[in-house]
Amino acid sequence: MLVAERHEKIVRLVNDRGSIRVSELSDICQVTEETIRRDLDRLEEAGRLLRSHGGAVSITEHQPEIPYIEREITMMEEKKRIARKAVSNIEPNDRIILDASTTAWYMASIIPDIPLTVLTNSIKVAMELSTKEKVEVISTGGKLAPRSLSFLGPSAERSLDQYHVDKVFLSCKGIHLERGISESNEMQALVKKKMISISDKVYLLADTSKFGVQAFTYFAELKQINEIITDDEIDALQVRQLQEKGVAVTVAP
Repeated sequence: MLVAERHEKIVRLVNDRGSIRVSELSDICQVTEETIRRDLDRLEEAGRLLRSHGGAVSITEHQPEIPYIEREITMMEEKKRIARKAVSNIEPNDRIILDASTTAWYMASIIPDIPLTVLTNSIKVAMELSTKEKVEVISTGGKLAPRSLSFLGPSAERSLDQYHVDKVFLSCKGIHLERGISESNEMQALVKKKMISISDKVYLLADTSKFGVQAFTYFAELKQINEIITDDEIDALQVRQLQEKGVAVTVAP
């Protein structure tokens, strides 16, 4: 097992159990307790867990998601403009993913009733699309996260493994030129990482408040994003820096 793989496994075990001892991690990962202690020190420095006496505890509960009703009114006009621009990239018979972001929900509300297959982990997106007869909606299922009204966890990730889509439209909590794309908690990040892996083209929907932010959990490199759709508050320097990294930037008027 590579070091990076071991670190990911440790973080997942800590978050799944809430806390875990060094001796247990040593047995599971088949390395010495001293190696595990060094791993935990590095992961704590990276902000991915908290060290405790004899082990580690999850930091996930210290990174709560913003409730959906609050996200819905934050940067609302900018998100609606981004959503309109994003919908212009959808063509009849596309197979697409919409994540559980409020911008994706705004997209769902204005998507025309044309032949489409939409895969989503969002209850609100699925309900919005249910009135459109020509749109086939597939829900991932999984563990319900009540604050975001989204399905997460291993079941959602396994569901996504069954599919391949043309386009994914997703949002994030942070876009950082050096540290990539990030989310507020690991479960959201893992689902979004899987969505990207099964999509031919990746659209990142992000208002300008997300730029320069490094949120809790990284889930994608900038080079994995084909196009960022943002609002007109983005400055020319940010656009140029992203383009230099090979990312197309579209401004929603």
